[in-house]
Amino acid sequence: MTYEEALAWIHGRLKFGSRPGLTRINALLDRLDHPENSIRTVHVGGTNGKGSTVTFLRCLLEEQGLRVGTFTSPYIECFNERMAINGRPIPDEDLIDLVAYIKPLVEEMDQDDALKHTTEFEIITAMSFCYFLAEEVDIAIIEVGLGGTYDCTNVITPLVSVITTIGMDHMDILGDTIELIAEQKAGIIKPGVPVVTGNIQEEALRVIKDAAQKQNSSFYGMFQDYTAQYKHPASRWGEVFDFHNREYRLTNLETAMIGRHQTENAATAIETYLLLSELLSYSVSRKDIAGGLRRALWPGRMERLSEEPLIVLDGAHNEPAVERLVDNLRSEFGDKDIYVIFGALLTKDVGHMLARLSRLPNVHLYLSAFDYPKARQAQDYEGMPYPVYDSWQQAAAAILPELSQDDMLLVTGSLYFISQVRHYLTGGEMIAVN
Repeated sequence: MTYEEALAWIHGRLKFGSRPGLTRINALLDRLDHPENSIRTVHVGGTNGKGSTVTFLRCLLEEQGLRVGTFTSPYIECFNERMAINGRPIPDEDLIDLVAYIKPLVEEMDQDDALKHTTEFEIITAMSFCYFLAEEVDIAIIEVGLGGTYDCTNVITPLVSVITTIGMDHMDILGDTIELIAEQKAGIIKPGVPVVTGNIQEEALRVIKDAAQKQNSSFYGMFQDYTAQYKHPASRWGEVFDFHNREYRLTNLETAMIGRHQTENAATAIETYLLLSELLSYSVSRKDIAGGLRRALWPGRMERLSEEPLIVLDGAHNEPAVERLVDNLRSEFGDKDIYVIFGALLTKDVGHMLARLSRLPNVHLYLSAFDYPKARQAQDYEGMPYPVYDSWQQAAAAILPELSQDDMLLVTGSLYFISQVRHYLTGGEMIAVN
C-alpha cells in the first residue's frame, strides 16, 4: 500500500459523514485491545481555543523532557499533522502500517448492520491511540472533534478534562441554546477527574459546574481559581500577561501568538499543566513555563506569513471566533487599512460573521470560493455587498496593487480555506495573478 492509497482509503470514509455516538468506535477499539486504556491522556473540548490550548500545553510538557502525543483537527498543511509527537507529524510509513492494520477490521465491521459505516474521524481516532501506545508517549493530549458527550474521543478517562470556551456553533447537532451546547461539551467530564475551564459565560458555566459536581470532579475555572491578566503586546509578535492561581504568581509571561484570547488559552494550559505536574510529581519552574509559552506556535491563528506586505492568516470559522478576531484587529491593528479575503463553508452563518467584520472602520472585504466539498462558492455569496472571486488568488491579485506598506492583508474564515492558502504561500510560490 502506498501513502496515497492509505490516505484515499481514510478519506473514502468521509462519505459516511459525522455520526455522533460511541458504538462503532468502541467496537473498533475492542478489536484493537483498547490501546486508549494504556496511555495517559488529557481531553480538551470547547467551541474555540482548543488547538491553541493543546499547543501551549504540549510545549509546557515538552519542557519537562516528555514525549507528548497530540491528536488534533483539522490539519493545516498535511494530514499527518492530526497525530503528532512533540509537534512532529506521524511519518508516512507509520500511517501506512496503521491503515494496513485497521482496514481489515473496519471491513469486517462493515459486514455487520449494527457496526457498518465507521467514519473517517472514528478511524483516525483509533489510529492515534495505537500510534501513541506503540511510540510509548508519556502523555497524549486528545482534542474533541465535535461536542463532547457523543464524540468518539470520549472513550478515554483522562488525567484532566479541559473545556476552553462555549459558543453558538454546530447548533444543528449540539442544540440551539448556550446551555444545551454546554451540556454536550460537559459530557467529557469523568467521575473524579478534575476539570479546567477557560473564559466561559455564566449560563454555560453553571451547566459545567453542575456536571462536575455530579461526577465528583474538582473544578478549576478562569477568573475564579486562576487568572490571566492581559498587559500589552509583546515587543515581538505576541502578547504579555500575568498568571496567578492558588499557589503561583507568574508575571510578564509572553506568548508567541497574537491576540488577547491567546493569553487566556495560555493561562488555561498553564493551569492544566500545574495540575498534571501535581498529579505526576513533576517539578515546576517559571523558566520552563516561560520557555514553553514562547515556543508555542499554532499555524493559522493570527499567523504572520509576510512582513512586507503584512500578510496574516486566521482561522475565524464561526461567530465567536470572528468576534475575537475583530477585537484583536481593533486593538492591535487599528492604525492600518485591513484588506480581508474571506472564505467559508456552506454550514456557517456568513451574514453575521461578515456583519461583525464590516464594523471595523478600516476594513475592506473580499469574498472567495475555494476547493472543498462543503465550501461556499461564488454564487452562494449572491446578494452580498462585497466583491466576490472564484479563488483567493484572484482576490489577492485585485488587492495587492492597492496595498501600501502600512496596510495589512488578512485571509480568514474556514480552517480548510486558510489551510489551502497557507500551503500555497509557504510552498515558495508567489501569489499568481490569474
